[in-house]
Amino acid sequence: MNNYDLIIIGGGPGGYMAAERAGHAGLKVLLIEKRALGGVCLNEGCIPSKTLLHSAKIYDYVLHGNDYGITASEPALDHKFVIERKNKVVETLVGGVKALMKANKVTVVYGEAFIEDNTHVKVGDEVYSGNRLMIATGSVPVIPPIDGVAEGLEKGFVLTSREILDLEKVPKSLVVVGGGVVGLEMASYYSSAGSKVTVIEMLPKIAGAVDAGISELLMKSYQKKGIEFLLKTKVTGVRQGTVLCLTPPLEQDREPSPVLPPPPVLSLKADKVLLSIGRKPHIEGYGLENLGLVTENGAIKTDSHGLTSLPNVYAVGDVNGKYMLAHAAYREAEVAVAHILGKKDTMCYSAVPSVIYTSPEVASVGETEESAKASGIDYAAVTVPMLYSGRYIAENTVTDGICKVLIDKKHRNVIGVHLYGSYASEIILSACIMIEMQMRIEDVQKVIFPHPTVSEMIREAVFKL
Repeated sequence: MNNYDLIIIGGGPGGYMAAERAGHAGLKVLLIEKRALGGVCLNEGCIPSKTLLHSAKIYDYVLHGNDYGITASEPALDHKFVIERKNKVVETLVGGVKALMKANKVTVVYGEAFIEDNTHVKVGDEVYSGNRLMIATGSVPVIPPIDGVAEGLEKGFVLTSREILDLEKVPKSLVVVGGGVVGLEMASYYSSAGSKVTVIEMLPKIAGAVDAGISELLMKSYQKKGIEFLLKTKVTGVRQGTVLCLTPPLEQDREPSPVLPPPPVLSLKADKVLLSIGRKPHIEGYGLENLGLVTENGAIKTDSHGLTSLPNVYAVGDVNGKYMLAHAAYREAEVAVAHILGKKDTMCYSAVPSVIYTSPEVASVGETEESAKASGIDYAAVTVPMLYSGRYIAENTVTDGICKVLIDKKHRNVIGVHLYGSYASEIILSACIMIEMQMRIEDVQKVIFPHPTVSEMIREAVFKL
C-alpha cells in the first residue's frame, strides 16, 4: 500500500494549488484527477470562455474600426479556428500544470477516486493511504427538473457550459437559460459570432449579485448588440427546436387568482439551448458519505482553515460552497496547506473579486448597496462616469462606463468597488487591496495612480466622497 502525507481528490484550481504548495514544502503528495488537470476552470470554464471572448472582442473592434479611423473590408469570425485556438490554449496550460506537479514531486494518478475512510482512497484496484485528505472535487452544473431537458441533453439540443465551448458550428438561434456570468459571457460570444440570442432569467435583473445599476447598464449594452432578454420568466418545457416559458403578467407580481388570467405561455424557436442556471458542489458518487462529514446547504462545511468536521480532512474550492471562483479556491488551498504545516493563516472572504469578461467588462468586490443595506451598514456611495478618464475617452466610443465606490461612514474605510468599462478586470485588484487592508478615504487619496489610466477613476470617486 502506498502511503502519503496528503491525498488530494480533484486536480482543479484548489487541488493542484494545494498539491504544488504542499509538495514544495516537502510533503509527500498524491493528487487524484478523473479527467484532466486544471479542472472545470482550465478545461471547460474560465480559460476556454475567455479565449472565445477575446476573439469576439477583436472581431467587434474590426467591425467598428471606422470609429477609430480603421477600415477593413468584409471581416469575418472563423468559429472553427476560434475553437481550435481555444483547444491549443487549454493544452498549453494543462501541460504547464503537469510540469508544475512534476517539479514539486507530486504523484498524479488519473481515475475515479472512492473514499473508503478518512485515511484510505481507492482508485481502480489500488488503495492509497494518507495521513490527511483534501477534497477538491469542485462543482457540477445544476440540471433543473424541466420537462424535456434530460432528453434534450441526450440529443445535444440542450447544452451545458462544457458542450457550448466545443460547438463546431454557430447556431442560428441560441436560447440561454440563466442570466448569470456563464450565460452572459456565452450570450456575448455567440451573438458576436452570428447567433440570434435570447436570455431567459427568472429574477428581475441579470448578472446575479452585481450592483443593480451596473446590471441595468450591462443589459442595455447587450440589447444594442441584438440580444433579447426575458426577465422574471420561467422555462416550463423544452422540445427539439422549441423552448416553452411563462412570461410575467402586465400587472405587478401577484398571486394566482381565479379571476385574473394566468401568465401567457411563450414558445421560442431555438437551434440550441444553453442551460446555465448555476452550479452545485460535487459531493456525490465518490464515497464522501463514508466520512460522515457535516454538510450545509449541499456543501461540505469548513472552518477558516478549510478544515471539515474531521480533524484530518480538508475541503477547498467549489465543494465547500462558499465562493465558486477559481481565485477563491487558490487562496483556500494555500490556507489549508499552511494549517497542515502548522503555519498561522486564515481565510478571509471580505475582498473576493468577481468579473464578467464581456465587452465592456464588469468587475466588483466587497459590498453592494443592496448588501450593505441588508447588513445594516451605515454607508456612503458615489458613482462617477468613466468620462472622467482621459484614457477611457481616447479608447472608447461607448461612454456609459461607471465606477462606484462605497465606504463605511463610521470607520471611513472602503467597503465596495464596482466597475463597468474597459480594463475593469485588471483594475479591480487595487480595490481588493484597499478593502483587504481596510484603507480609509484618506489613505487612498495619498496613493499615486498612473496617468492616464482608467484606474484613476477609483481616485476620482474617493475624492468625490
